[in-house]
Amino acid sequence: MHHAFLFATFNALSFQVVLASPMVLYGKHLGADAAVTSMASFVSFLVSAACLGREPASWQFSVIFAFSALAGATSLSFLKRIPDVDPPERGRENTEPVPWGAMMRFAPFRKLLRMAVMWSVANGGMGTFTVAYLKVIGGMPDCQILLVTAFSFLGGLCSLWFLGSRLDVLGSRPVLGFSFFMWALVAAGWSAIAGELVSPGLVLVLVLQFMMGLFAALVQMSNLRLAMAVIPEMGRGHFFALFTVLTSLALGLSPIFWGIIIDAIGTWKAEWLGVVWNRYTFFFGAVVWVFLGALGLATRLEEPDAVSMEGLLREILIESPQRVWLRFWPRA
Repeated sequence: MHHAFLFATFNALSFQVVLASPMVLYGKHLGADAAVTSMASFVSFLVSAACLGREPASWQFSVIFAFSALAGATSLSFLKRIPDVDPPERGRENTEPVPWGAMMRFAPFRKLLRMAVMWSVANGGMGTFTVAYLKVIGGMPDCQILLVTAFSFLGGLCSLWFLGSRLDVLGSRPVLGFSFFMWALVAAGWSAIAGELVSPGLVLVLVLQFMMGLFAALVQMSNLRLAMAVIPEMGRGHFFALFTVLTSLALGLSPIFWGIIIDAIGTWKAEWLGVVWNRYTFFFGAVVWVFLGALGLATRLEEPDAVSMEGLLREILIESPQRVWLRFWPRA
């Protein structure tokens, strides 16, 4: 179900505030924006699951598509409320070709772009083929898959409480590194399920989905915040256009790339070292390495004011509200 209606209601004002805010507040408002998006998506998936049921008929899909069209039309009214500004005079008169090569050679931007593209390659396949695995191998009905997917948006909603509200203090680089490490663990968890090392119980699947949503939101807001920080004022529009096009292209082509590999493996299956090796085991295992590659690129990002990884862990385990969890940990 399209969540434009719920999203646009809260996001129009949020988007205005982000663009008008000083750099020190970008992380705060990006976190709020991610939370609103996740909340709208969470509600939409719950309603979709309730509407479809276990054996949906054609008219039930028609109702969802009709609501989606209505929500998209309604969102236009909120889009019109976003203020627009005229481009600067120098931008109107400048007829020189855009120096795309020089932009790519700008070191802080190039490092961020490489990492963001690698993240898109890994993330683009996870959302698609976890659903395919649950449907084809796990045998879950459509309504249950929608409910499980909704749980990932609940994780995205919690990103604001977890680290998003302190993104401006911590910096994007350590949050990206920590998120990619956790993403690698999530992909390893899916690989263990596909390899039949652990059973795909509902609780485990919900935990993995929650973590996927949580760390996807953290990566997205950290990427955008760092892009706002490293991209220079001169040619900012072209920098953002290049960043958006390349990352979106990688995100869109990623399922095709992974799908070709999965189809090439086909129904082949073998057991070795107690692991059932099949197309999904190989896919999730390969994605683990891509996330680790993104982690390596994240350590090379240029962000002088970012805290160290030790500082991030101190924030998570000691200084943040999550320290309440430690009180429930059994002590020797």
